[in-house]
Amino acid sequence: MPSQPDALVHLCGADDWRAAQTAGELRPASLETSGFVHLSKPEQVHLPANRLYRGRTDLVLLRVDPARLSSPVRWEPGVPADPMGMEFPHLYGPLPVEAVISVTPYLPDAAGRFAALGP
Repeated sequence: MPSQPDALVHLCGADDWRAAQTAGELRPASLETSGFVHLSKPEQVHLPANRLYRGRTDLVLLRVDPARLSSPVRWEPGVPADPMGMEFPHLYGPLPVEAVISVTPYLPDAAGRFAALGP
């Protein structure tokens, strides 16, 4: 398991984030279909962003303090197209709003691709 970073990130639509603030937690579809919320380290978030959200302009990047999560986080492989040996953090429960320490827009470039972030 990789060492725990200071912050993890999650991508969602701005409307989904607004709804989560009202509900007190974010419950993306993956929680129902896969049993977990997809998280990333900042420097790897562009991989799922380009795979799943290419060209979308309504995304927000939620920076999450792992110490504020009450459900387990497990580091697991992504998809075969990801770099060999790369693991992603998966949150096995809803993402509590109080664990989110900042929210920023995450916009693609003119070609619709998302760039990597620094750690």
